[in-house]
Amino acid sequence: MVSETTDKTFESDTAQGVTLTDFWATWCGPCRMQSPVVEELATEMDNVTFNKMDVDANPDTPQSFGIMSIPTLLIKKDGDVVDTVVGYHSKEQLKKILDQYTD
Repeated sequence: MVSETTDKTFESDTAQGVTLTDFWATWCGPCRMQSPVVEELATEMDNVTFNKMDVDANPDTPQSFGIMSIPTLLIKKDGDVVDTVVGYHSKEQLKKILDQYTD
């Protein structure tokens, strides 16, 4: 399952374990392509927490991480950013990236 996160809840939502946050917007075509991939991965990888954040409704968090392009996928482990993936990526590509950070 992919949970919605906001500027107010982002830090607590991504504080523990491996998390992937999908920064997106409703008007973004590549974001609409990336979302189903993230949703599918969320059903397969129960050792990763999946979140999504609408950058239009929550501008502070993307700005604090210098996110200029969407989709951007921010990967954190125990609250620390370990990877940033910009642009559309396939399920296989994302799984390979996430596998580096999971035990």
